[in-house]
Amino acid sequence: MATHLVWMRNDLRIHDNYALYAACSEVNAEVLVLYIATPKQWQSHDMSPKQAAFIYQSLHDVQGTLAEKGIPLHYLQRDDFSASVEALKDFCREHHVDSLFYNYQHEVNERQRDAQAERELSELDIVVQGFDDGLLPPGSVLTGNREMFKVFTPFSKAFVRRLHEGMPECAPAPKPRAQAPLEKLPALEPFDYPQEDFNTDLFPVGEKTAIQRLREFCQQPVAEYAARRDTPAIDGTSRLSVYLVTGVLSPRQCLHRLLREHPDALENDKIFSWFNELIWREFYRHLIVAWPALCKHQPFISWTKKVQWQRNDDQLAAWQQGKTGYPIVDAAMRQLNSLGWMHNRLRMITASFLIKDLLIDWRIGERYFMSQLIDGDLAANNGGWQWAASSGNDAAPYFRIFNPTTQGERFDKKGEFIRQWLPELKAVPVQHIHQPHEWARKNGVQLDYPHPIVDHKEARKRALAAYEAARK
Repeated sequence: MATHLVWMRNDLRIHDNYALYAACSEVNAEVLVLYIATPKQWQSHDMSPKQAAFIYQSLHDVQGTLAEKGIPLHYLQRDDFSASVEALKDFCREHHVDSLFYNYQHEVNERQRDAQAERELSELDIVVQGFDDGLLPPGSVLTGNREMFKVFTPFSKAFVRRLHEGMPECAPAPKPRAQAPLEKLPALEPFDYPQEDFNTDLFPVGEKTAIQRLREFCQQPVAEYAARRDTPAIDGTSRLSVYLVTGVLSPRQCLHRLLREHPDALENDKIFSWFNELIWREFYRHLIVAWPALCKHQPFISWTKKVQWQRNDDQLAAWQQGKTGYPIVDAAMRQLNSLGWMHNRLRMITASFLIKDLLIDWRIGERYFMSQLIDGDLAANNGGWQWAASSGNDAAPYFRIFNPTTQGERFDKKGEFIRQWLPELKAVPVQHIHQPHEWARKNGVQLDYPHPIVDHKEARKRALAAYEAARK
């Protein structure tokens, strides 16, 4: 009897899991699943303790779901990717594995690990099969010159055309194996990595819960997404990012559920608005394959390497702690530190402030976000930070600099979000919430809230000068 092994990584689900489905396609094969934790590798990639906790709990969930199908999930822990390949080989020898199945990861270190695994397992006469886990594989959406797009909008249009030509299918969950269900499960030892509690009301664990959340969002809230997405005080986003990052959900499931509820989703601008954010996610995933240097903290626009960044530890700490004196920035950073999640509009505002107002290297902010985010994703996080730094693909021009005060006035007009995270400003009237110290000075009030750490007008001039000097 053949033994098939599924090497599970960031695909912690049984539905629409191509590797799992392929491994189970031979009815009489014994199917095993293996997850290898790599704490030192995670540390070098700045994985947040909240994400580690979410992964660990999701691992328990998928192990139980697989056990109902008669498939055991085994667990190992090794320091890094290189050691994980050795552990994989040992496991294959011990269990007499004939074929290995896995879903691709596209970051540089992960691709090198997988290439090493394929090479060394083939020497053991083990057949290895890999599958793409996205909507469309990197390299499949190209310009007329057969090159990767550098600008998002034409990429998005080409992406939709490709979908019309051939829609990616979802694979069903595997049928129960002969030995289902399993009663005794392999132990899942705690990760040798810091873990932090997270808000399970906002991010409930479990594949069934994630699928239900996707269904509910696609039924009605998705139609209001375009109108509500930029207002942080309301729950106007899908909150599905953590499930996509860890692979509890696949983007194919998102597409098919959306089309089931709204068959015209790819043509209906109001509905398409949310799906376009998934295409942004694909865009950044395709970019790191076309330009691997993006995984190595390199800017896409080479002249931005010459920007003379400032080093100010006090200002950096103020930004990290939400004590800059700019209410929308501070409220956003406190949301990040508390929840491990930040509203997307606020990610742009806070990134712009660190880079353009404080003139601190965007890579420092990129790493801080990864260290805090429960939904931290290298490609999307890097893409967002390079957009804000005017150093990436389709980035904001270097002379476009967000004014943190007017951004707050525009997207949190009544200060509802600000009051939620800055209780020290609860006495400030609505019309003054974005510049509280002006009101406090006029009314003789002492606020327990810092004054702005920089003057935005002066900071803007300094940033423009730094970028213009680098460009020359």
